[in-house]
Amino acid sequence: MAGQLAGKSHGRGKRRGYRAMAEINMTPFIDVMLVLLIVFMVAAPMLTVGVPVDLPKTNAAPLEQQKDPLFVTVQTDGRVFVQETPVELTNMVPLLIAVTNNNPEARILVRGDAKIAYGKMLEVMGTMSAAGFKKVGLVAEMPNGPAASSARVGAPKPAR
Repeated sequence: MAGQLAGKSHGRGKRRGYRAMAEINMTPFIDVMLVLLIVFMVAAPMLTVGVPVDLPKTNAAPLEQQKDPLFVTVQTDGRVFVQETPVELTNMVPLLIAVTNNNPEARILVRGDAKIAYGKMLEVMGTMSAAGFKKVGLVAEMPNGPAASSARVGAPKPAR
């Protein structure tokens, strides 16, 4: 009854037609990496911190970047923001002192809209200066186009 026919195996012996695959299929891994790359490329520009403001253009050379500067933003309508928190001008100094741990050497960058009144910018910067903050700077964008490279101070004017 329990005999075995010649040439046939019904037990747990080796099968001749099947072998273990020793290669890794890289196609799904590459697909996932490309999708992640696209997601991060799309998401990275949206991660900029700050309040939207139209910065003025300047030809000044960029300053050395200090790690984690503090941003104060003044919008066209005169609203003031410390980082992304709206604040009244009277409450700005106590908030800056709290954020900087009472460090007068903390770097504060002021971002003002190009269309803002000059007096409002002076009022904001004067308030910070009167509070003892020594490193207050302005943020501007570099202009685009050929005039940007030749409009530097001391650069020869292009011939007409």
